[in-house]
Amino acid sequence: MTPSLTLFFVVEPPTYQYIACYLAASIRQHLDAEVQLVGYCPAHRMEELDPAVTETLRRMRCEVRPMVTEGVFDPAYPHGNKIIACLQPRDTQWSGFMDSDILVMAAHDITRLLKPGHVTCSPAASILWAPADLWETVYGNFGLPVPEERITLMRDRRRQVVPYFSSGFVLFPEDSGFAGVWMDTAQSLDRVEKLVPHRRPYLDQMSLPVAIRRAGMAWNELEENDHYILGGRLRGKPFPRDRAITAVHYRKWEVLEEAGLANDGYDGLKAQVGVKRIRRIFDVPPPDGIAATDTTQG
Repeated sequence: MTPSLTLFFVVEPPTYQYIACYLAASIRQHLDAEVQLVGYCPAHRMEELDPAVTETLRRMRCEVRPMVTEGVFDPAYPHGNKIIACLQPRDTQWSGFMDSDILVMAAHDITRLLKPGHVTCSPAASILWAPADLWETVYGNFGLPVPEERITLMRDRRRQVVPYFSSGFVLFPEDSGFAGVWMDTAQSLDRVEKLVPHRRPYLDQMSLPVAIRRAGMAWNELEENDHYILGGRLRGKPFPRDRAITAVHYRKWEVLEEAGLANDGYDGLKAQVGVKRIRRIFDVPPPDGIAATDTTQG
């Protein structure tokens, strides 16, 4: 039996609410229709959402749900919203968080990335910010040894390093308790005085491999083609369309444009809801099988 899966992401004003629509469209265009979609918005910002965004997502069978973010991290830590989103209740066997600035580029069976007892994530691009004793401090905080395993980072292949992963695409079994352990790990490390100069905006990523270990799980490395990070050292270089890349993480829309991929986003949205621009959603009727709403024109 195919495992049930929810893919989810943050839908937050002003910018991420719009790019989330292009992510949702790319998922609907390329992945199994049975994959469930959820967008999470900080509860105190729900009223700021553009109605065109919620309608666009609704037409792609993606519910926008509120999540309480205020007071979870002190001071506020927007990057931590992904961990808060992971903690929200869902009714599928597996869940996968995706940063909103990702596009799925090609059809594939995403369930091939799911591995029982594992959290699936990709090596981070680099870790140039880290002090030499980072992992001794981080793992030592929980009485754990630094892992003996080593990985190669995506954009810094000069040497192998202690496993350090991107938190932009993270898949995990819902019954593992992983999300709660990740939050506990991040909040604990947030209070380690020695880490204060380095913890933000890297807290979510430095806590990820430790949380996997603390949850009694192992990491399952995503191949670069399944989470291809644009920008940085690759900025301005031609996008390798000859490679079987299934998802790109572009960070800023202008990076997507520079790589010649912006039309993939626009065309994907039009294929799903009939428009390339979210704010024009009320100019067209809903797709077949999607009910109209009182605010829908045409």
